[in-house]
Amino acid sequence: MLEKMKFETPNLTNENKAKIAALFPGVVADGKVNFDLLRSMLGEDVFADEAYEFTWVGKRAAIAEAGKPIRKTLRPSPEESKDWDTTENLYIEGDNLEVLKLLQESYLGKVKIIYIDPPYNTGNDFVYRDNYTKAREEYEEDAGIYSEMGDRLFKNSESNGRFHSDWCSMIYPRLVLARNLLREDGVIFISIDDNELATLIKICDEVFGASNFVNQIAWVNNLTGRQISGFGAVKTYEYILVYAKNSASLSGFTVPITTAKELMPDTYKGFNKDIRNDEYGEFAVGDTLYNHNRIFNEETRPNLVFSIFYNPQNGEIIPGDIGENKKGYVELLPHKNGDGTHKYHAWRWSRNKIINESHDLIVLPTSNGGYEIYTKIRSFANTALKDLITNISNGDTEFKNLFDGKKYFDYPKSTDLLKVLLGSIPESNDSLILDFFSGSSTTAHGVLRLNAEDKGKRKFIMIQLPEETGIKSEANKAGLKNICEIGKERIRRAGDKIKDEAGLTGQGLDIGFRVLKLDDTNMNDVYYAAGDYTQNMISMLESNIKEDRTDMDLLFGCLLDWGLPLSLPHTHEKIEGFTVHTYNEGDLIACFEERISENVVREIAKRQPLRVVFRDSSFTSSPEKINVVEIFKLLAPNTTVRVI
Repeated sequence: MLEKMKFETPNLTNENKAKIAALFPGVVADGKVNFDLLRSMLGEDVFADEAYEFTWVGKRAAIAEAGKPIRKTLRPSPEESKDWDTTENLYIEGDNLEVLKLLQESYLGKVKIIYIDPPYNTGNDFVYRDNYTKAREEYEEDAGIYSEMGDRLFKNSESNGRFHSDWCSMIYPRLVLARNLLREDGVIFISIDDNELATLIKICDEVFGASNFVNQIAWVNNLTGRQISGFGAVKTYEYILVYAKNSASLSGFTVPITTAKELMPDTYKGFNKDIRNDEYGEFAVGDTLYNHNRIFNEETRPNLVFSIFYNPQNGEIIPGDIGENKKGYVELLPHKNGDGTHKYHAWRWSRNKIINESHDLIVLPTSNGGYEIYTKIRSFANTALKDLITNISNGDTEFKNLFDGKKYFDYPKSTDLLKVLLGSIPESNDSLILDFFSGSSTTAHGVLRLNAEDKGKRKFIMIQLPEETGIKSEANKAGLKNICEIGKERIRRAGDKIKDEAGLTGQGLDIGFRVLKLDDTNMNDVYYAAGDYTQNMISMLESNIKEDRTDMDLLFGCLLDWGLPLSLPHTHEKIEGFTVHTYNEGDLIACFEERISENVVREIAKRQPLRVVFRDSSFTSSPEKINVVEIFKLLAPNTTVRVI
């Protein structure tokens, strides 16, 4: 019998139990984990009755929420998209918690960079409410506004007894799901202010691991000071927390020197390189060769404490023993150690490295008549990103310039900031970038700017709840009824502007995006989980697809269920009058027509796709379904065939 599609997101809790069972088979029975037995197997020393921990009211429910499966889908909206057929970018409308769950299969371990600007919990922010079990009326007094999807937002004022707890419960499961999507060498940037900085660090330490904390960047974004500052020194900056999926897989964060000096002159003030030439080409004079840390000395690094001899006539550099006499050479002793115990600093290079790579060293005279030895830097276009970002204000002016001077969005981030952050990750110019609090789509705008400047192929996924704009707002008056309308229009305008400015060099620039919208499952409410089906049920539910769903809705539901990326090319054609969809040249072929002919089935099978899906009602009887299975066994034995 043909297997049914399940159309349900992964149950991460069950997957975690399966991982435990794989390691300790006897610990899990009847779906329950026997912690007493697990304790015995691991030993008492592994467990502790008391330990450092961070908790809040509702933490257990927040953790559990990340693992709960949902039956939702993403419905494509080509008419609201730009360059649907060719773009690799996505714009997804809906509650980001549910969207992140839907993306778990398709984008597991595929995202290189995440940037988010979540609600700062200032007492005025609208925070996602993730308790779906209570009736809407129960929240009538404090809810404030509702999304198009139902009860999702509430105004989190400081009078709320769970002011901090609600914010923690909101952000925690989203970060858990986001971590799953990161590549092993992936990184997440999170903008935040003082209200929840300490809280967010503790949560990120749990979710990503304290060892994967990378930095806490200070962004000086308002030198005049915040008008809302009530007491003490005026606040001029906010923060960007940086965590890695696996810090051991990260390379150093860098920024082009030209960008650093242009955008952040206060941070990189006086930043100049001494550029010279030798037989190998241009180089910049780097740091001195000795190790500045006093703990590296003749006791801790005896093999790195020796003399270096320099011939002023021919520039030759060779290592030797301290006090050795070499005719024609000047002895460069190791630097004196000032720790009061040891005599010398160690060098940063070994003897063999100096012998083999002396062409990357240079000796220059000092002001006191001596000599100092430096490294040569062959690649000097970039420098290390500093954790103080200055001279980049918020993106108000930039945003208003796109919208004819109109202020449709409060406190948009600057694309210059996003350019610095996204561009600082090495080898990421063809990577996937995610923002699941995308707001006005600054991240998408920043990606387009970066791609135009360095000919990169970065792709973005923007996720945003369609929160309504105020009735009296400028945005609403202009026909932009929710934040998603603002974000999509910004990408359209920014993309066209960037491509026009790029001219011929911008011809291959992807400025499009596919719009997808979160909605209830494509299946009727009587839908059962795959394991609950009986033969009688199957016959009754053959037409269990909602009447308003199109072929495209069904196709993208199948992509999610099978874990395929949502931005790949697809085509459709008529075969004997039946519409057949081909996704990414055969990753999936689908036909959702009623009562399709055997010839169509055979033609699809001959193409040997990896996956095939039909509508259950495409076949009128069990023998016909058995025949389909046999056809694929004969013509395409490696194809997986399912029905909806």
